[in-house]
Amino acid sequence: MNVYFLSLILTVILVISFNTEALSPHYYDHSCPQADQIVTNAVKKAMSNDKTIPAALLRMHFHDCFVRGCDASVLLDSKGKNKAEKDGPPNISLHAFYVIDNAKKALEEQCPGVVSCADIVSLAARDAVALSGGPTWEVPKGRKDGRVSKAIETRQLPAPTFNISQLQQSFGQRGLSMHDLVVLSGGHTLGFAHCSSFQNRINNFSTQKQVDPTLNPSFAASLKGICPAHNKAKNAGATMDASTTSFDNIYYKMLMQGKSLFSSDQALLTTPSTKKLVAKYATSMEEYERAFVKSMIKMSSISGNGNEVRLNCRRVR
Repeated sequence: MNVYFLSLILTVILVISFNTEALSPHYYDHSCPQADQIVTNAVKKAMSNDKTIPAALLRMHFHDCFVRGCDASVLLDSKGKNKAEKDGPPNISLHAFYVIDNAKKALEEQCPGVVSCADIVSLAARDAVALSGGPTWEVPKGRKDGRVSKAIETRQLPAPTFNISQLQQSFGQRGLSMHDLVVLSGGHTLGFAHCSSFQNRINNFSTQKQVDPTLNPSFAASLKGICPAHNKAKNAGATMDASTTSFDNIYYKMLMQGKSLFSSDQALLTTPSTKKLVAKYATSMEEYERAFVKSMIKMSSISGNGNEVRLNCRRVR
């Protein structure tokens, strides 16, 4: 029994450990010096045709790192009886995988078998933020690609209905702090949410209230107009903030005004410490950008179980 628990503890430590020592911004300086630029070019090209690309790439990176660490397991296609992560319920709306494919193809032409898919996902997320007006940073590189991807494990992803305790547990299990939680939630400044993600706040909120009382009344009314109780429009939803294609701190300002979409967003106002951080970043874009870079590097360094460089990001060799 003692051996079992020791094994379990070591497994947990492994899961939430960070790659900070193994990763380096200079990892490809000699083996593929143009790696960063090749990925940036692929993201730029995709953005010129589709303004939703940045939000998709940032979300893809988050969903990859929160399941099995940052090992590009989210990119693998389902095969045979194995249903992969990308086909798990929380990931059905993930898209822009072709951007990673295009970057990988260009990298294989220049530096065959060198740059991992996991590093491409991390670089693409950085570019998504920078090309949307946000900060840029040196991405530590050297991640390896994993071989396992299971849809059932997407249950581990934090849900938009989570309260602050559930969020703290989810982030804490991955070695991320409450500060990281508030900062990374700011990534919601980019993107769009389907009605199903916030329906719980505007219809049958509780036995006493039809609508979440923390929502701004006029904002709630506009959401109900877009997402009626028996909504049948498959793609109906709302943007995450008022400047959905720009990386800024509008998300925090709207949150302070009762104009957030998810219960998990509103949850950030339910403890004094997290509420103080929301107010801080609502008033200072400079402070937010600095914190975002630190938290992104920390999240993107969550150790995965990968040990190879895939030649095709969608399948193992």
